[in-house]
Amino acid sequence: MTTYNYKRVLLKLSGEALMGDQEYGIDTKMTARIAKEVAEAHAKGLQIALVIGAGNIFRGLSAAAGGIERSTADHMGMLATVMNSLAMQSALEQQGVDTRVQSAIPMQTVCEPYIRRRAVRHMEKGRVVIFAAGTGNPYFTTDTAAALRAAEMRCGALLKGTQVDGVYDSDPKKNPDAKRYDTLTYQKVLTDDLKVMDAAAVTLMRENDIPIIVFSLHEQGGFDKVMSGEGTCTIIKT
Repeated sequence: MTTYNYKRVLLKLSGEALMGDQEYGIDTKMTARIAKEVAEAHAKGLQIALVIGAGNIFRGLSAAAGGIERSTADHMGMLATVMNSLAMQSALEQQGVDTRVQSAIPMQTVCEPYIRRRAVRHMEKGRVVIFAAGTGNPYFTTDTAAALRAAEMRCGALLKGTQVDGVYDSDPKKNPDAKRYDTLTYQKVLTDDLKVMDAAAVTLMRENDIPIIVFSLHEQGGFDKVMSGEGTCTIIKT
């Protein structure tokens, strides 16, 4: 049995992570692969919550720049996160994992409203909880929502699955000499504007002393390896 470094974690996925090789929407093969990795870690006793972005369906900031009023655009993006959350719930349930979606915007016909104590109880009972609709407020990103829920759930760590295996000093896809960091401080991320997560999310994690672990979604078994302290990643902490 694998021994994990944490009892409870929150996994933040971008909406783009669900696209796979597509240019838009949800790739069911990709959601199935992510669900399989989450299910394997969950079967070993890890309590897991997820927050998923909406960039594969709708980007509120881009829509606002295109002429839609910002608050309206952000609410449209929140609704798109519910769609992604339901897709991931379906993929997890196909893996045999009991899953609940809780939305910050109440919509009882498709999911539960967000209630902190109920979410904690779900995880204690062995269910995966997916938090949808961001914080329920415009002008806040899903990164900030992930940080907020991680703090509220008293998670041991916030994991961010990305396209690369950690945080680099420049874009490794454009610069072959880019340097990857094994560890960083919250202050270094903020001072150097490293674009790991938005400043509000990083600050919230610093205030609650919750490490941020950045790893690649594309490495097979990467989630399990990172949770075991063996995978390639960047850990952001004090």
